[in-house]
Amino acid sequence: MEKKVRVRFAPSPTGGLHLGGVRTALFNYLFAKKHNGTFVLRVEDTDQTRFVEGAEAYIVSCLEWCGMIPDESPQVGGPFGPYRQSERKPTYKQYADQLIADGYAYYAFDTPEELDAKRKEVNNFTYGLATRAQMHNSLTMSEDEVAKLLSEHVPYVVRIKMPEDELVSFTDLIRGHVSFETNLIDDKVLLKADGMPTYHLAVVADDKAMEITHVFRGEEWLPSAPIHILLWRYLGWEDIMPAWLHLPLILKPDGNGKLSKRDGDRLGFPVFAQNWADPKTGDLTAGFKELGFMPEAFVNLLAMLGWNDGTDQEMFTLPELIEKFSVERISKAGAKFDFEKAKWYNHEWIKNSAAITLAPAVTNALKTTGISIANDNYLLKVIDLIKDRCNLITDFVQQSGYFFAIPDSYDLAAVKPKWAVEKAAFFEEFSASLTGSLIALEQEDKFKELAVAHNFKAGELMLPLRIMLVGGKFGPGVFDISVALGYEEVQKRIRTAITIFNQ
Repeated sequence: MEKKVRVRFAPSPTGGLHLGGVRTALFNYLFAKKHNGTFVLRVEDTDQTRFVEGAEAYIVSCLEWCGMIPDESPQVGGPFGPYRQSERKPTYKQYADQLIADGYAYYAFDTPEELDAKRKEVNNFTYGLATRAQMHNSLTMSEDEVAKLLSEHVPYVVRIKMPEDELVSFTDLIRGHVSFETNLIDDKVLLKADGMPTYHLAVVADDKAMEITHVFRGEEWLPSAPIHILLWRYLGWEDIMPAWLHLPLILKPDGNGKLSKRDGDRLGFPVFAQNWADPKTGDLTAGFKELGFMPEAFVNLLAMLGWNDGTDQEMFTLPELIEKFSVERISKAGAKFDFEKAKWYNHEWIKNSAAITLAPAVTNALKTTGISIANDNYLLKVIDLIKDRCNLITDFVQQSGYFFAIPDSYDLAAVKPKWAVEKAAFFEEFSASLTGSLIALEQEDKFKELAVAHNFKAGELMLPLRIMLVGGKFGPGVFDISVALGYEEVQKRIRTAITIFNQ
């Protein structure tokens, strides 16, 4: 019987969640849901020196915002817990001991000072086949010496003993046949001096314990694959080893190298899913959510970085992505990140979303500027009027502020040079003609009729009217704005503007 699909997203709680990490989570999630499988969140916090308080909660929040709720996690629980590696610490040493007993690993007693000295002595020093015989380890010492050091609790690490002259090969479901020469790989640490496992040992032990069937991870982990494959083999688990899928990198906009936080800072766009505040420095790094991205758009654009369904379709809901997703359509090549394209996705999602869907996020954005919403139906009308003009949720603030408060400034340069008392008289008469029963088209017809009666072209009066209502040269149709504001508010704004224009 075919095993049930089980995949895991296994971030380290060390800071903000990069969009590449979210994409890795997304591909895991899509694959699991496509195959009625299980999506696991496992927190890999074995490196206590890099652990950051609050980072785990932040990761959970990012996944929830994107709509990717884990089936098993530290928060949800599950039959394969605990789901934090630090809480699984007692389970790892047995595997390190087994590897040593079988000759696949060894104790290394080298002090940090000894390793530093060797690095200064040997350029590009690596601890492995060519150097292990010169070092302070159980391969160069007698059994009695090793036993004595262990009994005296002298600090040590456990290193894998990479075999000589072997070729480690495997099939990557994205890249096909992949091979590595063991002579070129150093003896990685498996168990640290504090008893915590490194990523290499922990990831294999946990994937086995949690019955993971497919490992989706970034291309940067490809060089580690032969170590992990050997560990699966050495521990006697090769027949249940998961399938491997190394995802293409998300590249800088120019295609030269992996996209980093530094690139985002330099080019003026976020690379984290949500705002991240460093608890030690207080530094705030911007996120897509707070910038004004819809989660649906963020997920959509991430899916298209390295995957497509074979058609020209670009807009996908999460259920559609689940339905269409296939490993065969994941690209081997890196995907350039284009922030303008990212904003295009967001614009399309805003434009095609119902006002009631947008309302909570728009309300929050307006609240940040002190605007409170007293009438929900009015807000929905405003959203429908301006959503086509917004690339980001935060754009609603600039595009809609005048619907909730009279302009505090006017683009006088656009009006004053051609302003005259005759125009003031026109607007006073137009203002007086307004009633609550007039729709936008009727207001426009009345406006044009009055313009003719006052010997004006309607076109030269449209801009002053817009600036009276809005304050500047922006916004949807001016008569749509007028109807939304209501005739009494329009009359008030016209009177206020005339006074200012006449000065």
